[in-house]
Amino acid sequence: MAPPPFANKSKASTGRLILPPHIWRQRVQTLVQEIVAPDTLSWMDDDEGSSVPHLCQRSLYEIQIRFEQRSLESWKNARLALIDKLASMPCLLAQCNATDCLSQNANNNFLTVSPYTPVISSLLEGPQEEVTPDIRRKIYHAFCSILKHHNGKEILDSSIDIVFRGMGDVDRSVRVSAGYALSGLVRRYGLNGQDGFNHAEPIFTHLYQRFEASKNPVRETLLIAVGSMGKTNNPDILGQVLCLLVAQLGRQNPVIRGSACMHILAIAKHHQKAPYSLILPYLDQIAPFIIKRLSTQPDLLGEACRVMSIAPADFIVITLPRTLPELFASCDQKALDSITKELSTKASTLLLKHSHGILASIFLLSSQAATTKALNFVIKVLTDATSSTIDIQSVVKSCVVPLLAELVVVMGDENAEMSQQGIIALKRVEQVLVSGKRAVPLEPDLGAFLKTYMLGLISDINDMLQDVQGKKTVSMKRKILRSLGALVEQIGPMINHVSPQIMATFQTMVSIPELSEVTLESWYKFLTTLGSTELGPHIGPTSAAIVASWTLFSDHARDTAFQALEYIVCTMGINLQQYLSEIVDLSVIEELRPLDEKLKSMRSTSSSEEELQRILKQSSSDNLTVAMQALRELKSFMLKDHKEYIHRITSGDIFDPMIGQILASLFATACRDNGDGTEGLRFLSFECIGVLGAMDPDRCEIPYRNTNMVVMKNYMDEAEGVIFALHLIQDLLVGAFRSTSDIKYQSHLAYSIQELLKFCQFTPALVAASGTASVPIKVRNRWNALPKHVLETVTPLLEARFTLNQSSSPDIQHPIYPTQSTYREWIQLWTTYLISRVSGPTAQRLFGVFRSAVRNKDVVVAHHLLPHLVLNILISGNDDDALSIRTEMMTVLNDQVDMESNSTSDKKLLSAQAVFMLLDHLNKWVRVARQELSKKADPKRPRPDRMNVHLQDQLLRLDSILANIDQSLMAKAAFQCKAFARSLMNFEQQIIIIKERESGQDDLPGYYDKLHEIYAHLDEPDGMEGISTLILSPSLEHQIRQHESTGRWTSAQSCWEVRLQESPDNVDFHLGLLRCLRNLGHYDTLRTHVIGVLTRHPEWESTLAGFQVESAWVVGAWDDVQRLVERIDNDSSSMVTARVLLAMRTGDANAISDSLSQARSILGAPITAAGAKGYRRSYEAVLDLHLTHELELIYRTTYSLQPGSQDGIRQERRRTIAELSKTLSARLDTTLPTFRTREPLLSMRRTAFTLSKNPRLGLNRETGKSWLASAKIARKAKQWQTAYSAMLQAQQSKASYSFIESAKLLKATGEPLHALQELENSIKLLGLFDDKVLDLTMDADGERMKAKIQVLRARWMNECDRFDTTTIFAVFQEATFLQKKWESAHYYLGQFHDECFKALSHTEQVGRGLKMNAYTVKSFSKAIMHGSKYIYQTVPRMLTIWLDLGEDATMAQQDPFKKMTEDISKAIRGAPVFKWFTAFPQIVSRVGHNNPEVFQSLSKLIITIMQAYPNQSLWLFTSVVKSTKPNRQKRGKLILEQLRNNPHNHRNNVAMLINESIRMTNELLNLCDQHVDENKLVLSMSKDFPRLKALGRSNLIIPLQESLTASLPPDSASESTHQPFPLDTPTFQEFADEIEVMKSLARPRKITIRGSNGQIYMFLGKPKDDLRKDARLMDLNAIINKLLKGNSESRRRQLHIRTYGVVALNEECGFIQWVPNTVPIRPVLYKYYEARGVKSWTSELNNTCNKIKKAEDKDAPEIFQKEILSIFKPVFHEWFIETFPEPTAWLASRLTYGRTAAVMSMVGFILGLGDRHCENILLDTNSGDVVHVDFNCLFEKGKTLETPERVPFRLTQNLVDGLGISGVEGVFRIACEVTLQLLRDNKDSLMSVLDAFVHDPLVEWEDEKRKLAKAKIDTRALAKSALNPIEKKLKGIYSPYKVRERHEREMSTSNLVQMLIQEATDLTNLAKMYAGWAPWH
Repeated sequence: MAPPPFANKSKASTGRLILPPHIWRQRVQTLVQEIVAPDTLSWMDDDEGSSVPHLCQRSLYEIQIRFEQRSLESWKNARLALIDKLASMPCLLAQCNATDCLSQNANNNFLTVSPYTPVISSLLEGPQEEVTPDIRRKIYHAFCSILKHHNGKEILDSSIDIVFRGMGDVDRSVRVSAGYALSGLVRRYGLNGQDGFNHAEPIFTHLYQRFEASKNPVRETLLIAVGSMGKTNNPDILGQVLCLLVAQLGRQNPVIRGSACMHILAIAKHHQKAPYSLILPYLDQIAPFIIKRLSTQPDLLGEACRVMSIAPADFIVITLPRTLPELFASCDQKALDSITKELSTKASTLLLKHSHGILASIFLLSSQAATTKALNFVIKVLTDATSSTIDIQSVVKSCVVPLLAELVVVMGDENAEMSQQGIIALKRVEQVLVSGKRAVPLEPDLGAFLKTYMLGLISDINDMLQDVQGKKTVSMKRKILRSLGALVEQIGPMINHVSPQIMATFQTMVSIPELSEVTLESWYKFLTTLGSTELGPHIGPTSAAIVASWTLFSDHARDTAFQALEYIVCTMGINLQQYLSEIVDLSVIEELRPLDEKLKSMRSTSSSEEELQRILKQSSSDNLTVAMQALRELKSFMLKDHKEYIHRITSGDIFDPMIGQILASLFATACRDNGDGTEGLRFLSFECIGVLGAMDPDRCEIPYRNTNMVVMKNYMDEAEGVIFALHLIQDLLVGAFRSTSDIKYQSHLAYSIQELLKFCQFTPALVAASGTASVPIKVRNRWNALPKHVLETVTPLLEARFTLNQSSSPDIQHPIYPTQSTYREWIQLWTTYLISRVSGPTAQRLFGVFRSAVRNKDVVVAHHLLPHLVLNILISGNDDDALSIRTEMMTVLNDQVDMESNSTSDKKLLSAQAVFMLLDHLNKWVRVARQELSKKADPKRPRPDRMNVHLQDQLLRLDSILANIDQSLMAKAAFQCKAFARSLMNFEQQIIIIKERESGQDDLPGYYDKLHEIYAHLDEPDGMEGISTLILSPSLEHQIRQHESTGRWTSAQSCWEVRLQESPDNVDFHLGLLRCLRNLGHYDTLRTHVIGVLTRHPEWESTLAGFQVESAWVVGAWDDVQRLVERIDNDSSSMVTARVLLAMRTGDANAISDSLSQARSILGAPITAAGAKGYRRSYEAVLDLHLTHELELIYRTTYSLQPGSQDGIRQERRRTIAELSKTLSARLDTTLPTFRTREPLLSMRRTAFTLSKNPRLGLNRETGKSWLASAKIARKAKQWQTAYSAMLQAQQSKASYSFIESAKLLKATGEPLHALQELENSIKLLGLFDDKVLDLTMDADGERMKAKIQVLRARWMNECDRFDTTTIFAVFQEATFLQKKWESAHYYLGQFHDECFKALSHTEQVGRGLKMNAYTVKSFSKAIMHGSKYIYQTVPRMLTIWLDLGEDATMAQQDPFKKMTEDISKAIRGAPVFKWFTAFPQIVSRVGHNNPEVFQSLSKLIITIMQAYPNQSLWLFTSVVKSTKPNRQKRGKLILEQLRNNPHNHRNNVAMLINESIRMTNELLNLCDQHVDENKLVLSMSKDFPRLKALGRSNLIIPLQESLTASLPPDSASESTHQPFPLDTPTFQEFADEIEVMKSLARPRKITIRGSNGQIYMFLGKPKDDLRKDARLMDLNAIINKLLKGNSESRRRQLHIRTYGVVALNEECGFIQWVPNTVPIRPVLYKYYEARGVKSWTSELNNTCNKIKKAEDKDAPEIFQKEILSIFKPVFHEWFIETFPEPTAWLASRLTYGRTAAVMSMVGFILGLGDRHCENILLDTNSGDVVHVDFNCLFEKGKTLETPERVPFRLTQNLVDGLGISGVEGVFRIACEVTLQLLRDNKDSLMSVLDAFVHDPLVEWEDEKRKLAKAKIDTRALAKSALNPIEKKLKGIYSPYKVRERHEREMSTSNLVQMLIQEATDLTNLAKMYAGWAPWH
């Protein structure tokens, strides 16, 4: 039984009678007993426990029975007493204290009126003297109370009759009392919403009749009753009340009029509205009523207008849409005449203006006859006005869409009859429209008829909902939404054409609580109407909207929503398979979980990656709800569901590409700005960025889609025009269309899309159900290529009929910029003007469609079109227009540097950026045009191309305009608005001009100073180092800039201190010093300094607050933090973080949540400002968000820790802290590995751990750990002081093993012996390796640490040369015992043995050495089994030892060797195969091994590798099978035979691949060997090599370098599942028919392959060329690239070597990948010299070269300088400006050039690479990369040529010129140093790889051997001697060419680089180089 409602006191509300239950029961029983007296009632005992409803019903039943059976006591007093008791009865039952009966309705549901009717009737009957007016009044008063307390559902006809009887009473007081009773009833009905109104409606009908029939006194009291009803909150009832009152304003009697007026004003006051606002929603009913009576009751209009305070004429005009329909429908000529007279206008004018509303009401008339009559009346009105005849059809046509919209809305009426009437009306309209065309069909098809007008209807209906056509009531909006459902049902599946609009409406409306129910009902109809293919795209957004708004839904709405989702998942799910992934996570809502389960069972189980792909795809949805839901899912994906997966893809030297995709998505959503609702999306993005963490930007590739397009052929080419139109639709308009909520703007955009669709020849036939013949296949393919979201949006617009209202363009003053006050107005007006100036019919048509879309509050369209417009006008050749554009741009640029300018900073900045964007676009066009023109004229097309001539003209035109823009102005303006790359480019060009002029040299220091300042902003420390060398006497400011941009904070600190001594009152200098202290982590000093400064300058407090608050929380001064936060109101990152920390200290959940939200939105703001591509720029902000997430993470974790000392609790606590520690450590590893990035994170963690209230939770260890981490990164950054203090803090926190860091720090600061001593002492002190001490606390981590200590100890012992090998060996050995599966321990032990072996003399190596070799192999084979960190060191070396020894017959017989073979076999079986693949070329080179046992193991290894990776290994194995050496060839075939015959390989395609590979190799060899006539330049594959052509489609992969290089797993990834090669490696699709034959001596042939990925690849077949050297070198380069990626310094500079695929088919021919988009340096330089009139080779030059050849070394440079260099001035810088005219591309390409040149210079130097003439060095025209080709002259071979090479690499004047103003300084030198250091650090790996050269002896070594045939020299010995110099160089031992006689010693890397640069640029060396090498180029 439910407890009585009064049991809960807290719910007692207004008017509640509060009594204890038993007393209430007693009172009820007593009162009932008194009413029914003299009858007595027996209240049974069980009534004590009866429920409230039961007691109420029983009481009323007793009263009813008593008065139905017997008459009343007849005397007057008895009546009065009974009336009083009856009056109190309803309130008592309802538990109401009679103060506010209507609000207290708790028990009303159990109360009814009918039981009272007998007694009320009896009381009203009787003689006059008994039933006096007073008694009648009291009876109605009691009745009022009864009517207010009832359930509101009863049919009360008899009671209403009783009340109306009283309202006609002769006595006024009785009439008033009865009126209040009626008012009470009506207001009680009002509480029941729509149902209540339905009950109340008949009462109003009755009232109208009463008003008409009664006399004025009765009318006056009726008005009181109606006025009292106006207090209702039910809008429908209020409407009836107002109509009734307004109707009385037209009465003759002034009292009635006044009274009605007074009541309206009283109601308005009650509702706190002005009378007009009160009446406004009901004007639909009121206005026609007033206007119809204009002729009969003229005063009515005046009175009504007076009440509403509005002029009558205004009222008439405002209400015309409401009044005219009714007047025309009723053919009311009189009223019409009155209106036209009042407004002095014609009826026909009014009619045409409001035709749709008028016709709608006419078509809605109940009978066809009435409709016909009214239509005739309309025709009459129109015909009277004009002399011509007018038919109704043309009238209907003129307003068909709004007319249909009105009628469609009627279909949404709740009243079924009315909505049916709407359908009838629509059919009538259809008949009118078709009657003219054809015979009227018997059964008109309404759906097909409406389909034609769908789009118009939907946008009209949308306008109504958006209140565009005036405010609509909630009930009206419900009706409109219902009508949408009805429309869907009528039209059927064809409604899909307007689905984007309908979906947009539903999604907006479903989140409004009072509209959600009807919206969902119509939505359900919509979903169930569509077919499965049409439904698919909508299920994602539908599910997202439902989940997002679920909490707002009523129960009924939830049922409908569930039903909709159930339909999607259960009914249609099976047909929607491809879309199911788009449904958002339903499990977040309890009621939807069953559907979620069903969904999971239907979705194919997806991997973590697929799940992530799905979430990211949804996050980029244009639909905001879907995007937000996706980000919520992404957050839990990263935090909970797939934490391990995220950890896996963020480890290693390079992160998984998915990380780049996550970042790209999050940045895109954080920067989305399309109006409402994006705030929430942005906030979620920031939160997710924090959860992911500050990913090291150097380790992840963030993919950006470049949507820009440059139109090259100026709209002359139809295909290009269509591509441009598609680009506009796809990349500009659809996004804007889908995201705007401005209906007007949407229709402008819709017009633009509609016209562009026509331009692309897209017609409705594309989506028609039947017949595809009418669409050309080209058009259909174009259409099908559009992305899904684009098709969804534009399909409905194929049939759209939008039109453009041409507005006249205003007179425009030029330049426009000064006349407009904002950037938006300027860019829109300028764009609009330029649209009118475009040239060419296609361009005019394309841009013309944007006239109205440009002028809107959104500047996206204008900004996008502007560069295209400007380009078209400039190259089309109208000089006036070109001048006007140039003036406009100059005006904007001048404004940037104008000190007096009064433009706002926003306008200046944005306008300048727009101008720069324009210039970039023009420059891009110039670049592509030049590339087009420089492509050699096709030899097969003899006549010059007309297009090219045209292009040349355009290029000249544009070049002259660009050249006319003042460089100096551009440089200054660019600097002003932070376009630093552009500013740098312009200033550098000016410096070059000054240098060439040789006058004005005094200005140079000023320019250098400017460059210095620019580099400080560019975040390019290497460039800063370079430019600093040009500043001869650097000021303090210069030094600070340099130190700060290169991260030397200690030096910067010293400079600031000196500046402060000079001017201690400069706050900026103090800030500079504080910045250094913070970046160094010296918070104590910082705090002291701030306190000191503020005592002198308290007014600086807010400026220094950030530093002050940060230092305060670091040292734990929380009172200071609190004080600062309260006093200083700013939102710097420090202050918002301080608020978070304070909130966390209080532990108040709400405060924490609020402060975190505020912090995220403020800290994330720079991300939005930096834009979607600004990851690197906004890394600091990302770091702040990372930090905020960690604060929250640490707080949540520590807060959840249970205090207590029980074992269970302690273990759980340890487990939680260990988990947190693991998470934090992994997060730290993913960040940029610099001190400046990581120290703030560690510092903040320490602060976070101190926030915990309970100090005994074991968090101290974590603090200690973070101090140790700080010490380590400070040591690596060479911040010794910081490292030392962090290490002391770690010891203070009792961090375990802090002594290791202490020892490492000593070693790093140059005290290796002291370091070793400290390590030994600490070990003794702690008794770490003391067998007597039994350590019970030892865990796995402890064991690991002990092993680490031993390895470190042993390495240091070995380095310091003070210990014998046995001692060192024992320590290493101990480490491998402690950690049997630790790769490093085994590797270092093996390396130690190997070093000992290499130190032995040759004779000892034969004896003792064998054992050492065996140990090395054993250790290395274990290392291979347990990790991949040292793969490049262990595998090649181990193979070399084993295979070398195996060739010595005596060695091979000894036990150690057999043990070695056993260890290797074990490793072959146990280690993952990809580790062996890394040395596959080396393994293959030993196929000819002479030891049969070794060969057996070797062939087993080869077979294992080829079975695992057949696709890659077959290309590397071909050279064996096709070898010219019989033994190698035979063994190769044998291995392939074994592979083929293995039955397992038939199943997995290996056998098939082998056969394909052999066929392919044979044919390629055939192509290489084929003789070609001298004059033949082209071969046809189908004719000349048909068998090769037939192999075009093959399962073999294309041999690209990246496809053949194995990747290693990041440290933490499980090796067993690692995929070393990408799964989507391209395979052969087909060969192109044309084979190009080169002119060079060997006649190489170029073939073209289309890959399975659609890309084109080209290869060059080289006959008579041993490519094995090139192939090995590519392997070496691939490994060097891995090393460059693994080191943070080289990674940050993106140092790399460009590699390409090389396949050696045998020893004398092979194929090499053609590097696309490259050009050799020679033709580039020739072109510029020729432009300057300098011939590349003349007889004078020849004579000079001969003179130099004969000259002495001391004289050669002078001749070289005077006679050659003076003519050939450096010109290479021009190539960068011409090839990369956009400044950012220019800067990036020059940096790339400098760095790739440096890397290859160092690698070439180490390898002894010569012959670097200008044809062997290529430039990439897309990136500036340097690409070296032709590695024939290796291993110092250049030094043995007839004219020996004297330089270590090519660094001639032009190559230096390409590096920019600072030459070799900065970028080039630093890249050289980083690369060389890295090569030296990895000496062992590189030497192991080069070892393969020794065993695959090259042809030239065999030639050499033949020359030395007399002396018995082994080719291997020759090869080994070639490798010796390499090893020396890697140790830093090198003598330059000139200094041969000096003793060799190791040099530091920087000294060696300096020596090499000097040697490479030395004029003597260059002068003496071979003339063909062109040392002057």
